[in-house]
Amino acid sequence: MERHIFLVGMPGSGKSALGRRVALKLQTPYLDTDAYLTEITGMNTAQIYETYGEAAFRDGETRLLRELINATPGIVSTGGGTALREENRRLMRAHGYVVLIDRPIDDILLDIRAEKRPLLAQKGREEIERIYEERMPVYRSVADVVLDNGNGFHNGLAALENVARQLGARG
Repeated sequence: MERHIFLVGMPGSGKSALGRRVALKLQTPYLDTDAYLTEITGMNTAQIYETYGEAAFRDGETRLLRELINATPGIVSTGGGTALREENRRLMRAHGYVVLIDRPIDDILLDIRAEKRPLLAQKGREEIERIYEERMPVYRSVADVVLDNGNGFHNGLAALENVARQLGARG
């Protein structure tokens, strides 16, 4: 693979689950930006937000993307807000392909609650719908490919594997 494949989308859209499995199958490097940031700080995302604020968390995402430029290309699952920052969008577009993992809001809501995602779980449906409507145009503007993950995990997995192969991943 010559360029990174950056997965963007809402929390609960399937970026991490799909990205991890496809990278394993294609034997390509994988990084989850949220997991990496929580690992190096020793805090979960909610704790990072509470302790340092959202701006510091977003700065960490940007620093990580800058570091990834020189790393062996692989599949990168980004945080739900990573693409909201213009610099991050520029970095992803300049150094890889961007795949939007889109999923119906009802499925996202189920996963957010089941996984107890701290930043969204306590928000009501209306607030999550507002965030979805606000973010989707940004996600779509940066995406080279839009992948519909609304037809079950295995279909999403097959679709992402196909997209990754078309974008240069082997395995």
